[in-house]
Amino acid sequence: MITFDCYGTLIDWESGIRKSLEDVLGSAGVHWSEKYFDRYLTTEAQLEAEPYQPYRDILTAVEDRLLTEAGVSSPPEPRLADSQAHWLPFHDTVDSLARLKKHFQLGILSNVDRTLFAHTAEHLKVPMDWVITAQDVRSYKPAHGHFLQMLQKTGLKKEQVLHTAQSLFHDIRPCNQLGIPCVWINRRNERNTTTARPWAEFPDLASFADAVLSFGNHKA
Repeated sequence: MITFDCYGTLIDWESGIRKSLEDVLGSAGVHWSEKYFDRYLTTEAQLEAEPYQPYRDILTAVEDRLLTEAGVSSPPEPRLADSQAHWLPFHDTVDSLARLKKHFQLGILSNVDRTLFAHTAEHLKVPMDWVITAQDVRSYKPAHGHFLQMLQKTGLKKEQVLHTAQSLFHDIRPCNQLGIPCVWINRRNERNTTTARPWAEFPDLASFADAVLSFGNHKA
């Protein structure tokens, strides 16, 4: 089975969240700056490390904090969470998933709620065999809940799973800790300066699918 992180690996969440933040801040009269994107990343990670709350609530809390820091005393209606439904796949996502689906079971391990993922599933077009969200395990990666529940529900051994992800922090490192084979989709050609060690690295999902399928068609 091949499992995927969703946002950042299959979905271009960075473009989606940037546009959403610009829209939210702009509607409040706040001039856009990259510092707000950096603050989004930091604040989201802080909230996900705290006792579990739904991802929709996390997005709303991040929005509130950014607006407060920007000096907006009366924030508009929360819109960041609703914008998630419009974040789109990378150009190679749908085709790569369709090709892989012919030969492998596919799964999603994602730091969102099931309601939010349902919108994303429409964009992916390829049905998943397994979907495990933060709502299901009541924790956020890099905590181990997603991975442990995936192994428990599928009944597969670690070596029968290949996890595919963009985030060294949220996905590759916990896979290393659990002994789950993993590959890094490094779309931005970043240098790995962390202790996380993927089994392999690919510049995009299409090249990953090419490599996997070149080994033969084995249903797993």
